[in-house]
Amino acid sequence: MIRIILYFLLLVFIASCTNKKEAESDDQETTVVTPVTVTSANTGPMAEYIELNATSTFLQKSVVKASANGYLKTVNAIVGHTVPAGAELFVLKTKEAQSIGNTINALDSTFKFSGLITIRAAVTGHISEVNHQTGDYVQEGEQLAVMNDVKSFVFVMNLPYELRPYVLGKKNVQLKLPDGTSLTGTIAEVTAVVDSSSQTQNIFIKVNQQQQLPVNLIAKVTVEKLAKPSAVSLPKPAVLSDETQTKFWVMKVIDSATAVKVPVTKGIETNDRIEIVSPAFSANDRFLLTGNYGLADTAKIKIVKQ
Repeated sequence: MIRIILYFLLLVFIASCTNKKEAESDDQETTVVTPVTVTSANTGPMAEYIELNATSTFLQKSVVKASANGYLKTVNAIVGHTVPAGAELFVLKTKEAQSIGNTINALDSTFKFSGLITIRAAVTGHISEVNHQTGDYVQEGEQLAVMNDVKSFVFVMNLPYELRPYVLGKKNVQLKLPDGTSLTGTIAEVTAVVDSSSQTQNIFIKVNQQQQLPVNLIAKVTVEKLAKPSAVSLPKPAVLSDETQTKFWVMKVIDSATAVKVPVTKGIETNDRIEIVSPAFSANDRFLLTGNYGLADTAKIKIVKQ
């Protein structure tokens, strides 16, 4: 009987020690300190931009046609060349001159009948197509070449209809080419048709390029959507959100060892910063920059870097 009592007391003692250790372990877990880095709010100008694609093209084409039936004696039109208005493109010898021209000159040398017709460029343009070569027989009105009018060169931007208020009020926009070159463009025309499937509207943007740009070149068009001269902002990592991106908050440092959760309303968002519309923060307030993810509403912290 005495042994049974001793065994029972021993089991009670072991159980109490175990419970004490578990309680001490729980106390240690509740006092976990998270190493963090902190930042402060900045006040300065901020702007939000819209970025859309625009494709280069020529709006007008000039078709060079034969003015009579005959044979092409000279072809100066070369695909890829840009020629000024009035440049000689083709020399055509009429069918009649080809057959009887030498006979007339033999009868009367003073007549000087040649039957040659010079066909010139009507506009300054970029030759995109040549349909005949020297010696070909062509009929009146037949297409000889196609020229793109350089004055009609534009970038065509597909503008979603809901973004019209932000774009149509602007006169100038910035275009960035794939090679990093930036151009200033002017909104020239707005088409009166909206694509039924994508609900986009074509906008024609003219640019003053130093050299001729190729067609089908895709540029990034940057348009200022909203700008504020003085906005309070924080780095993006300092602003946290829920899974649905509807609620936002920051972890504000209230003393050297504690941070609390503060709900915020965000405004303009750039690549690396987010505007804080409310509540109002001062330049002396500090916020967690790293180590803030998953913290409780009130958390113990250890600042390892300012």
